[in-house]
Amino acid sequence: MAGETEIDFAAAGLLDELEGEAREARLALLEQLAADGATLEELHDAVAAGRLTLLPVERALAGDGPRYTPRQIAEKSGLDLDLLLRFGAALGVPYGDPDESNGTEADLEAARRAKALFDAGLPEDGMLQVARTIGMGTARIAEANRELTIRTLTQPGDTERDVANRFAAAAEHMLPLVGPTLVYAFQANLLEQVRRDVIGAADLASGEIGGAIDLTICFADLVEFTRLGEEVAPEELGMVAGRLEEMASAVANPPVRLVKTIGDAAMLVSPEAEPLVEASLALIAEAETEGDQFPLLRAGLASGPTLPQSGDYYGRSVNLASRITGVARPGSVLVDSTTREAAGEGFSYSYAGERRLKGIDSRIKLFRVRHTHAAPA
Repeated sequence: MAGETEIDFAAAGLLDELEGEAREARLALLEQLAADGATLEELHDAVAAGRLTLLPVERALAGDGPRYTPRQIAEKSGLDLDLLLRFGAALGVPYGDPDESNGTEADLEAARRAKALFDAGLPEDGMLQVARTIGMGTARIAEANRELTIRTLTQPGDTERDVANRFAAAAEHMLPLVGPTLVYAFQANLLEQVRRDVIGAADLASGEIGGAIDLTICFADLVEFTRLGEEVAPEELGMVAGRLEEMASAVANPPVRLVKTIGDAAMLVSPEAEPLVEASLALIAEAETEGDQFPLLRAGLASGPTLPQSGDYYGRSVNLASRITGVARPGSVLVDSTTREAAGEGFSYSYAGERRLKGIDSRIKLFRVRHTHAAPA
């Protein structure tokens, strides 16, 4: 508790321009942080940056214990320093100065896990690719949790101390729950994908495992989303994008999988064409039920050899599906001839012409697909 009397916070300029309840709350928060070990420099930096209310949750997330330089972490874990720095950057948690003591016990344990994986024979390039995928995915998860916490735990009239303590308590409560949830989601998704993998005798004989596979790709995007962004507030635009992600998740029943949503577009894949065509039609129909205030959707599908890599997909079929989406009419699903043949006769097709699409080296025959009971537009 000595920190409470050793620092004159007013003389240090940390209470400037505050009066009444706000000043008392700031003083109580500063005393609390100083007693918890925060230095005057940390407090100065937090106040100057407008982050004092977030300092308690930052310290709670960082944890207690000794601090290590990246060089010390490399030595203790047995991981090459350069590889440690690249691995941290790939995860989205760059270390910075190799000789600055900002590493925690959690950083050291993460380095030891990485060393164990490398020692198991996993290739460096592949590990760094996976790390980048994990970093991007968990960054989105962290952002979503942060936004939810801020919206839920802040109230009009809160003081800095109210918000700071509420956020810190929420972080300490959420961390033990989120970790197992992430592990569960990883195991469940990996199990579903493994169940659908096929490795035949010819693959084993050739050693060509994990390359391109035949998939059907779908892109669905919101029509005139850019124009909508000029007319409505960012919060409302975010709600539209969030609703698209919700709808796309709802139609992505196995074997269909939602790969990602980026603003106004969703990408789905499936090893079978028919379920993805069905999912695309359901997605278009769901958007129409949202009413006049919600943009129409359009979707394009293509099938062919596709390379899965680090959670994303590459190949001509991906590019083709994207280009087909760009020429589809609002409220329609447009497919190439390969997808039509693979999807079978359970749908109604109408010829939409032969088009030359940007970046595609040949003219493509396109078909609009509907449910068999649907009337042509």
